[in-house]
Amino acid sequence: MTEPLPSIQKLQWQCRRGMLELDLIFREFLDNHYESLDDDSKRHFVDLLMHSDQDLQQWLVNKSSPAEKKLVGIIEKITSM
Repeated sequence: MTEPLPSIQKLQWQCRRGMLELDLIFREFLDNHYESLDDDSKRHFVDLLMHSDQDLQQWLVNKSSPAEKKLVGIIEKITSM
């Protein structure tokens, strides 16, 4: 059985990061695009939020690729908005 997705309120809290750039990126994505994702993409987004701010900055701001290939699609969606 698959674990249920976190509530929007919990995700809003998890999107609060130590870097302003990440706060803005995640807030925009969560407010305007998250609800239209399929469940797999939503799970990948939740997985993405588990990573460190330094990794997230490399992937989202500096456009490097994560080692976890399952995250590539969600990162592309976030950075293409």
